[in-house]
Amino acid sequence: MSESTQFAALDTSHWPSVNALANPAVAHLIANAKALRVGVSKSDNGATTVDAGIEHAGGLEVGRLIAEICMGGLGHVNIQTSTTFEHWPWMLSVHSNNPILSCLGSQYAGWSLAHEKFFSLGSGPARAIAGREDLFKELGYKDRSNASCLVLESDEPPPVEVVEKVSRDTGVAIENLTFILTPTRSLAGTVQIVSRVLEVAMHKIHALHFPLDHVVDGMASAPLPPPAPDFLIGMGRTNDAILFGGHAHLFVKGSDDAAAKLAKDLPSSSSRDYGRPFAEIFKAVNMDFYKIDPMLFSPAAVTVTALESGNTFTGGKLDAALIDQSFGYQA
Repeated sequence: MSESTQFAALDTSHWPSVNALANPAVAHLIANAKALRVGVSKSDNGATTVDAGIEHAGGLEVGRLIAEICMGGLGHVNIQTSTTFEHWPWMLSVHSNNPILSCLGSQYAGWSLAHEKFFSLGSGPARAIAGREDLFKELGYKDRSNASCLVLESDEPPPVEVVEKVSRDTGVAIENLTFILTPTRSLAGTVQIVSRVLEVAMHKIHALHFPLDHVVDGMASAPLPPPAPDFLIGMGRTNDAILFGGHAHLFVKGSDDAAAKLAKDLPSSSSRDYGRPFAEIFKAVNMDFYKIDPMLFSPAAVTVTALESGNTFTGGKLDAALIDQSFGYQA
C-alpha cells in the first residue's frame, strides 16, 4: 500500500484543535508551578519557559500532566499499580479515542530544532500549526491558534534563534509561546517519554502502511522505570520500558486477516535489533539513531481487536528478564 493510499480516506474536517484543547492544561501547569515544583521564566525575547527537571525537581505528576499536553488534550495518562512485573509495581497507562491526531498529530517528537550546539526534537501541539513535517501533508491536518506550546526533551532552554524560528513557523507571537523542558534523566522526563507507548505503536502502524483511518481507538501501558543519572542509561531504560514492557491494545476496522497481520508485524520482537537493552544497541551504532532498525520502535506486546467480527489477535510478548536487566534490578 502506498502512503498516498494510506491517507486517502482520512477526513480531518471534523478534527478538533489540539492547541485549543491543550492550552488550558498549559495554563494550569504554569498557575500551579510551585505545587508541581517546576520553574517558570521568560526567555530573553519573551517566550515562557517551564523547567520540569533541570534546576527544579518536577516529579512524576508533572510528567503525567506534560504527557497529556503532548497528546494535544486528546489523551489520558495514569500512574497505577501493576502485578505484571514482579520487581516494578508501577506502570503508566495511556488512552486516546483519537489516536491518529493525538499521537501522530501532536505527541510524536518529529520537529527538529537546532542552532549551533543546541538540538532537540519538538513534540506537542505547536507541531500541528507549523506543519513543518511531511507527516502533516499526509494527514491533511493544520491547526490554528494564537497561543501554543512545544515540549522539548532537553536539559537546556532553547536559544532565542530557535524561539524565533518556532514563532515564524507557527505565526504565534513569541510572548504566546511556551517551551516545556523535560530532561531525559528527570522524573518528569521519564514519565513523559514512557507515556509515548501508544504513540510508538501508532508510528509503527504508519511505517507498516496499515490504513490509519482503520484505527478507531487505542490504549497502552508500560512499566515505570527508575531514572538514571547517566544520560545513556536513562534513555535506554525509557525505551526499554516500551520495547520489552509495553503492551498496546488497538481497536480497528477491516478484515480479520488484516488485524491478525497487524498483531504479528507490530511488536518490537519483529525487528532484527530486538533482544538487547537499548543502551547497548545505541552505543554499538555510535549513538546514531538512523543505524537502528526503525521496526524496533514499538511495544513488546500487541492486542488487536477487529471491530466488525469481534475477534481479537495477539502478537509479541513481555520480557521481565530484559526489563530487570535494563532497569538495574539487584537481586
